[in-house]
Amino acid sequence: MSERFGTLDHVYVVVAGETVLPVGAEGGGPGGREAAPPAGGRPGDRGAGLPGGGPDGLARAVSEREAAEGPRWVWADARETYPPLLERGVRVARCHDLALTEGLLLAYEGRYGEPRSARAAHARLHGLPVPGEQPNAPGTLFAPEPLGAREVAEVLADQLRRIAALPEPGRFRLLVAAESAGALVAAEMAHEGMPWRRDVHDALLTEMLGPRPVHGMRPARLQALADEVAAAFGHQVNPDSVQQLVKAFKGAGVALKTTRQWELKQIDHPAVPPLLAYKELARLFSAHGWTWADQWVRGGRFRPEYVVGGVVSGRWATNGGGALQIPKVMRRVVMADDGWMLVVADAAQLEPRVLAAMAGDVGLARAAGEIDLYSALAQSFGGERGNAKIAMLSAMYGGTSGDASKLLAVMRQRFPKAYQFVEDAAKAGEEGRLVRSWLGRTSPPPSERWKELVSGPEGGRAARDRGRFTRNFVVQGTAAEWALSLLAVLRGRLPEPARLVFFQHDEVMVHCPAELADEVIAAVAASAAEASRLLFGGTPVRFPMEAVAVKSYADAK
Repeated sequence: MSERFGTLDHVYVVVAGETVLPVGAEGGGPGGREAAPPAGGRPGDRGAGLPGGGPDGLARAVSEREAAEGPRWVWADARETYPPLLERGVRVARCHDLALTEGLLLAYEGRYGEPRSARAAHARLHGLPVPGEQPNAPGTLFAPEPLGAREVAEVLADQLRRIAALPEPGRFRLLVAAESAGALVAAEMAHEGMPWRRDVHDALLTEMLGPRPVHGMRPARLQALADEVAAAFGHQVNPDSVQQLVKAFKGAGVALKTTRQWELKQIDHPAVPPLLAYKELARLFSAHGWTWADQWVRGGRFRPEYVVGGVVSGRWATNGGGALQIPKVMRRVVMADDGWMLVVADAAQLEPRVLAAMAGDVGLARAAGEIDLYSALAQSFGGERGNAKIAMLSAMYGGTSGDASKLLAVMRQRFPKAYQFVEDAAKAGEEGRLVRSWLGRTSPPPSERWKELVSGPEGGRAARDRGRFTRNFVVQGTAAEWALSLLAVLRGRLPEPARLVFFQHDEVMVHCPAELADEVIAAVAASAAEASRLLFGGTPVRFPMEAVAVKSYADAK
């Protein structure tokens, strides 16, 4: 990823099962050739491509070739292939993840949601029945036989041909490289784990909830609040049951549709304060309580399973563990090891800056050259920073309530290119067309249900809803690409033994020896600048990453 939209000349090396097989050089430009299956016999047979020695032998072979050549490793799915290598101390610099790449290509072709596994891609390539998606559980009983190296190489060659045929192949190659690098980072963060002090966690839970209860019982504080709710109604009510709560409030002359916080806060009833307190603590007990820690915290490390591109816009998700929803009160539990520090950094106002760079709006780009974009914009909105923020968010998310319409009119006048950029994306969505991020991630096509709605009496609303989605997709998707590029660059710049241990949308956390903290902070800033150059060239837009070194995550905010 060192050249903007360029072709890199790394050798491709397939890993399939225990086979390690070089298949060609990257790209079709000078010095490179399209990756293609090797001639001769099937690599899956015990031949030259098979190092032997089981998983340990494979790890040795990968380690030796990584040190000698630094190839781009090709595998069906990094979630299956990379963790066993990490367990044996082997890390690689770059890879091509067939499953992630297939998903990106299918979406570009308007086929979002079709099976994206390497086996499915191989079946499509040969006109065979396409298998459905399988859960990511290596070793699952009756799991299909993994593809051999020859089949993996065939899928790779097909993907490279499809990418080369795109209108902007250079951009899409960068997207594939960033997405695949994200797969490496996700596996490495799960392997490394976020520092998590079980003793501090237990003390915090005990302080807020009372001692750990026996299985199936409420903690003392939750039970006391449940008793207060029951006393307020004059009879037993299960505060975890929406049905019982709605019935109890109805008996007290209060009609409720839901028991959500915003609706409860509008009610004057003595059960409301203890019920709101109960709900807040119950969420903590359920989502990050003792049972959660038993499952997800091992060896003083929180080890979630990250899902790269788990959201349609390219943002990540998690498969359980709630890593992307750590409540603020829990941040004090995330503490660096003795002699180490946490370097925490987040991108300031990332999405508005991305919009300025994508649209090429000179005025907005000038404001985005400042650390606080909204303060720089304030003069255009009556000197009010808050108005500038409302206008930008309304433009990106399609807001029209309150003063949004008036402020959007100002934005249309002062920043016409940025305004028109998101308006065009919204119009495309309303018309049922696809939209794409800067590098080519593509929105899902409209569903059959949407097509029915849009031709009926609710058509206008359905069209506007999809327009709001596509309006934001182009910005959020590109912001996700910038963040992925940052991760890819940063993991290569970190000094040993510093490690990335957390990533969330536009925030990263590095665990490092205290004496390396300043070097890591500098690496974060340099990586942000490089990510900006990779995507947007010499844009005047700044993408500042404010980084701090702290002992506890709670001290970073």
